[in-house]
Amino acid sequence: MEIPARAGGKNGKNSEGKLKWWQLSLIGVGCTIGTGYFLGSGIGISKTGPSIIIPFILAGITAMIVSEQLGKMFIQDPQKGSFRSYTKKAYGRWAGFSSGWVYWFSEMLISGSQLTALSILTRFWFPNIPIWILASIYAVLGIIVVLIGTKGFEKTENLFAVMKVAAIFMFIILAILVLFGFFGGSADDFNVPNTADEFFAEGIIGLWSSLIFGFYAFGGIEIMGILSVRLQQKKEVIKSTTVMLIILTSIYLISIILASGFVAYDQFNAEESPFVISLAEYNLAFFPYVFNAGVVIAGFSTMAASLFAVTSMLVTMAEEGDAPKVFSKKSKLKVPPFALALTIAVLVVSIIISRIVPDRVYEYITTAAGLMLIYNWFFILISFPRLIKATKFDHVKRFIAMVLILLAVSGTFVDKTNRMGFFVSVVFIIAVIIVILFLRKRKNRNSNEYPRGI
Repeated sequence: MEIPARAGGKNGKNSEGKLKWWQLSLIGVGCTIGTGYFLGSGIGISKTGPSIIIPFILAGITAMIVSEQLGKMFIQDPQKGSFRSYTKKAYGRWAGFSSGWVYWFSEMLISGSQLTALSILTRFWFPNIPIWILASIYAVLGIIVVLIGTKGFEKTENLFAVMKVAAIFMFIILAILVLFGFFGGSADDFNVPNTADEFFAEGIIGLWSSLIFGFYAFGGIEIMGILSVRLQQKKEVIKSTTVMLIILTSIYLISIILASGFVAYDQFNAEESPFVISLAEYNLAFFPYVFNAGVVIAGFSTMAASLFAVTSMLVTMAEEGDAPKVFSKKSKLKVPPFALALTIAVLVVSIIISRIVPDRVYEYITTAAGLMLIYNWFFILISFPRLIKATKFDHVKRFIAMVLILLAVSGTFVDKTNRMGFFVSVVFIIAVIIVILFLRKRKNRNSNEYPRGI
């Protein structure tokens, strides 16, 4: 999932009310598709085989329910803070604090995930360069972009988003041409599972553990809530998100079905894009170069945009008293220096981790990032009935979505390679709870007013 740099903050305010519903849908598609999908889907396929389509279908259904309920809250009470503002209204400042920090951490993990993904993809051209060195180079370039903050970069973001979608469509078209006999292929090359054992290649446990990768690919619907303030007609937000999710789900399912049909599921891994692996045996020598180049360029742009967003969000939380005041301190730089320093520090930690455990780092970060994102989905679902008069059908949908989210979360624990990401997310949640308890104790000791800063 990726945030455009102008979503929220001052830039978001300037562009408020200028989008039609279909424009927001297209932007949402571009913002949601990220390097996590281009690589993460391959990990999911390796864990469960052709049945990977089930996690993506279930994640799509959950995303539809969450986005609808977020949309209803927005229509009734448009808030630029989106889900964070609604959580705060529903349960108090502690909830807004938790939601904000969980989201900040998830976005930082996503930036780290993108950093690692870009490094993995770049090794296609430079296989002998360690991941941590490539990650360091991309991190420096990303920070430079944040510091420069050029208007030209912001104007090209939509172009980069189009490049990601175009890369997927290129794969779909080429795969279909292969099935029709082009590039040395034929329809016989496509494997259709004929038995349950073939479809559920790693059984129920494999399917369960792969759920998180379906959910991670849809991480971004909460961004639609932030972007919704830019709609000309606020009441069209649900239509916009619904169309976006239909388009996104269709693209995901078609591309994944094609990719998993050309190659045995155990050939997929976290080191290469599943789309490149699936067409590697055909006369398409140009495809890996073009596809990887498009993904790297688009991935870098969205990584830099995410860095803009998380740094800006940290400043906002500091101004509202939900983060140390020092992070809102201004300087001659275009970005508050201490907020930028924290962003850099987290990126450095990501690079160190990629140096220590390079074989599994991408999977660890992806799992933790996906979990942190859907924790905020849960926040949205439990806030909804406190702010909106929910129907019985609304409650049924909420229950279904919450069960599916819990299944995705628990699935990371049953798989030993995903378990580390699960523990990372749990440690951070515990840290947030400890901070909240400390703030409450400080509040009770000093005054009745919520303390500003930590």
